[in-house]
Amino acid sequence: MPKHSLIFLPDDDRGMGSESYYNTVDNGTDREMQHGYVLNVMSLDRPGIVAGVSDAISELDGNIKSCSQTVLNGYFTLIMTFSLPKKWKIAELEETILKTEGLMDCQAMIRPMDSDAPRLADQAQNIFVITAFGKDRKSIVARFSAFFAEKDINIIDLYGDLTPEGEFVLISQIEVDPSHDIRNLQLDLEEMGHELGFTVKLQHNNIFVATNRIRLD
Repeated sequence: MPKHSLIFLPDDDRGMGSESYYNTVDNGTDREMQHGYVLNVMSLDRPGIVAGVSDAISELDGNIKSCSQTVLNGYFTLIMTFSLPKKWKIAELEETILKTEGLMDCQAMIRPMDSDAPRLADQAQNIFVITAFGKDRKSIVARFSAFFAEKDINIIDLYGDLTPEGEFVLISQIEVDPSHDIRNLQLDLEEMGHELGFTVKLQHNNIFVATNRIRLD
């Protein structure tokens, strides 16, 4: 058995190679068609995983478009979007990336990038940040996520962790439709927080970034 493993997505036409998202790149006189992919990597945490993944994509003449990486309880996870100059069969692309030195013990999942996927930058004015903290208890993430689902509010980013003092901290970026009354949304969140024994705050993303920016003088 190989040391690495692959996680497969259903209905992706692996034998024939799935249709990829085409991203047109203007190179002056030539226009190069790029094929976009989304990659997720998971492993026990250790140094060198990001270096291995980025090196593998570079060896394929690829370009990394965006990435997000974190470590939770000793487990490394990375999601990345990238483009390649040619279309690959998904299974072959996963196999090629995992053969890179330093990635043999990782799990990887790749899918073609959907051209209809929403762009965060396009909805920047609708992005808010919720921060919540309080004594750890069951169902915190379930309660908050259900609250947003019931109001048709999309969770874009989510972070939760337990502090040494036994408090659970939850930070989330959410996309709020302009039809929502932000003041009422804040009051509803505060009411739910009170029931859970949590302090909850809702801020527009621009305000959150401005008030939490690290300045290097």
